[in-house]
Amino acid sequence: MKENVTVEDNLQKLQSDAEARFFLNELFNTAIKAVDPALCLPDHLPKPPKGRTIVVGAGKAASKMLSCIEGRWQGALEGLVIVPYGYGQKCEGVKIIEAGHPIPDSAGNIASQQILELVTGADKLDLVIFLISGGTSSLLSLPIAGLTTDDKAQIHGKLLKSGADITEINCVRKHLSAVKGGRLAIAAAPARVVTFLISDVPGDDPSIIGSGPTIADESSCRDAANILAKYNINEPEVAIELLTEGKIVAPSPTASVFADQSYQVIASPQLALEAAADLAKRRGIKPLILGNSIEGEAKEVAKAMAGIALQVRNYGEPILPPAVLLSGGETTVTVNGEGVGGRNSEFQLALALKLGGTEGIFSLAADTDGIDGNGENAGAFITPDTLKKAASNSINAQNYLRHNNSAAFFQKINDMFITGPTHTNVNDFRAILILPKK
Repeated sequence: MKENVTVEDNLQKLQSDAEARFFLNELFNTAIKAVDPALCLPDHLPKPPKGRTIVVGAGKAASKMLSCIEGRWQGALEGLVIVPYGYGQKCEGVKIIEAGHPIPDSAGNIASQQILELVTGADKLDLVIFLISGGTSSLLSLPIAGLTTDDKAQIHGKLLKSGADITEINCVRKHLSAVKGGRLAIAAAPARVVTFLISDVPGDDPSIIGSGPTIADESSCRDAANILAKYNINEPEVAIELLTEGKIVAPSPTASVFADQSYQVIASPQLALEAAADLAKRRGIKPLILGNSIEGEAKEVAKAMAGIALQVRNYGEPILPPAVLLSGGETTVTVNGEGVGGRNSEFQLALALKLGGTEGIFSLAADTDGIDGNGENAGAFITPDTLKKAASNSINAQNYLRHNNSAAFFQKINDMFITGPTHTNVNDFRAILILPKK
């Protein structure tokens, strides 16, 4: 769609399934571009120090953040960043190691130990630049003394299927980690530490993003233990014992080292949503941002948003169509069936069922990192024909939702949304396009 076409031209085109998908894809790509590290990071870079510059970090955006720094830095760089398998990029001077995500593995442990050793060797003339983005909590995975990689992987896997939200999950991760919850800032003292974060958590709390390796943390081991109890996670016993018997010493949030550090959230869900909203306006579509930090069970959030979409379509409230409802945040999926979850595809399947094939409503929900849960897809599309296509192929949509098997559902009807790694991550992106009645 060209910038100079009329609103009427756009509306006519958007009646087409293909053009509606194109528009939704355009919104997603615009949102991703707005949170590209190459655009967001350069203006925040500090001045080179008198000593060494050590760059460390982890996450899905880490290699692109590193590449941005290397292209602009005056002086030598050293260090190491950890990225998921398949996310590595060619960089100079700083080593990139690929490791397991979302389940931690031994490669992540080894690389985390190397990062810990790198920053421990820094002195007061040195600068440590820490890069944090979505995936850090899994990749920077060195467990606390007394815990094994398998122990952490077991707890992590259970939490991912439990329905726990990201704040709860990262609270547990912090207290079972040798490097999170501010521990890397303690290790790097007396060097100056500057942390750059791309937020993938509702509310953009820096102590939650990546489980805050360099950020002061107010939570306690008791908080972590209570979260595991809430979701009936009682194995492995060694982890429960460490948390409940006070055997873990966490950094004090009032430690002087944290007062000397600085951090900057360089990209956030709100930034992505605002960019998509601006594009919608240029296309003659009214945008309504419903929120950048929406949480809850994916299928329940979908029911609520379906209600809003139907109100817009049928009554022009709270906004007149043509309109697009934009939202972000991180929903959850409590996996009870044989499926693997995937919060955006589950959201879409529940949305399609609630809309029941209503004409003029199209939707895209996707994770901005390009991976929806454990699958290879970023998310999925729905159109007014989604349920018809499923029925014509003898596919029971309700059954797939019941078994948390939404990714397989959309694969069977050829409505998966696949992007590959985006090298950034600001959580879920949802866009519901609502056209006026003919």
